[in-house]
Amino acid sequence: MTTIRQEDFIASIADAFQYISYYHPLDYIQALGSAYEREQNPAAKDAIAQILTNSRMSAEGRRPICQDTGIATVFLKVGMNLRWESTLSVEDMVNEGVRRAYNDPDNKLRASVLADPAGRRSNTKDNTPAVIHYEIVPGDELEVICAAKGGGSEAKSKMVMLNPSDSVVDWVLKMLPTMGAGWCPPGILGIGIGGTPEKAMLLAKESLMAPVDISELIERGPANRAEELRLELYEKVNALGIGAQGLGGLTTVVDVKVLDYPTHAANLPVAMIPNCAATRHVHFHLDGTGPAVLPTPKLEDWPQVTWEANTEVATRVNLDALTPEQVASWTPGQILLLNGKMLTGRDAAHKRIQDMLAKDESLPVDFRNRVIYYVGPVDPVRSEAVGPAGPTTATRMDKFTEMMLAQTGLISMVGKAERGPVAIEAIRKHKSAYLMAVGGAAYLVSKAIKSARVVGFEDLGMEAIYEFEVEDMPVTVAVDSSGESVHQTGPKKWQAMIGKIPVVAA
Repeated sequence: MTTIRQEDFIASIADAFQYISYYHPLDYIQALGSAYEREQNPAAKDAIAQILTNSRMSAEGRRPICQDTGIATVFLKVGMNLRWESTLSVEDMVNEGVRRAYNDPDNKLRASVLADPAGRRSNTKDNTPAVIHYEIVPGDELEVICAAKGGGSEAKSKMVMLNPSDSVVDWVLKMLPTMGAGWCPPGILGIGIGGTPEKAMLLAKESLMAPVDISELIERGPANRAEELRLELYEKVNALGIGAQGLGGLTTVVDVKVLDYPTHAANLPVAMIPNCAATRHVHFHLDGTGPAVLPTPKLEDWPQVTWEANTEVATRVNLDALTPEQVASWTPGQILLLNGKMLTGRDAAHKRIQDMLAKDESLPVDFRNRVIYYVGPVDPVRSEAVGPAGPTTATRMDKFTEMMLAQTGLISMVGKAERGPVAIEAIRKHKSAYLMAVGGAAYLVSKAIKSARVVGFEDLGMEAIYEFEVEDMPVTVAVDSSGESVHQTGPKKWQAMIGKIPVVAA
């Protein structure tokens, strides 16, 4: 009889979450390399180049691919014949492994999990508890999948109870454009069909754990209805022209996964969960002989793509001398390289600023003629100025945009994905601009940050206000002072163009 020892299991969980923080699954990164070769939109191609470069840098430096190091999700298939040698419950062992991984001093990961979610929202400090799914199966082994799922892609999850005669494809194609780019495409779509509402969601999440293999499916052809749906959705989703980071282009997804389950005759539950450019999961078995040994990928297997700052196509900007007139002159799609000092702030900081302004209290920093970066960085290690520091989804700050532009003197913002109508109107009204940094390039961005210090709301941890000094930090003008948004114009343009471009296999 197989015996799973407590320390072997805990160590395996800890190693797995460290591993996936800096190693992409090779199947995903190679599929993204193929997408880079096919891409014809320069803006999307540049974004993919940043993601690929960031991936290799993270693998080399063993630092997180994304500043959002995710919520720990664990799938366990427990053999009916194995036994445990442990004083802790399985749940407690998983959480101890997560705790060790996220607090590892050599590669400390960002604590993003909040207890009391509808109340005080207090940070648990170590990313516990994990979300654990159990299945009891024949045999005497333990099968484990560890995944770290970022909040930006989780926020775009969808679930619907369709009528049995409704089209799953039509619903997906209707929903996807409404999701914006906060899930950081190009990624993978997981579709769960059948069962009950909660079963469909679990199927969608579980489907994302499978390897990227759409090319093989295209080559051999579908064997069942689920595979037919994969092929149809893969072609039609990419034909929407959303593209990398929502900028418009040929590749929105590198794969579509579908899992189904029998359901009630009156129901058709359907769930859709996207996986982002920071796709992170690893699969291993324990058989009682010791902790899992995870293979070290070979860097030569990464696509040979390297992003570098290029002043022939980008404009350098001095943030320390930036004026409203300069901001108003920027044009949609223009690539900028930011230099100088910028402030940071995201949800919690903006809410506190709002409360302080309502009480006529003085703010801890002066925002006049400054740029704010929506980010919650990873803590630095060794000689780093800051840990991986990619952008967070800008739409969450839309409701604060008018306040910040009208009352603080702020003149520009940096984040990821699109802005909504409220924010765009405020930007147009105040002749401001919104700049987009690439989601999924957090370690690459951190190398442009030469110094970092907390200047306000230190108690908010990663959500405190920092002052970063940056050197050639790449951004794209996503909304200009007239209110034109490349996230609106780009996909429309490329959706129209894709119908004229011959279809190229993955």
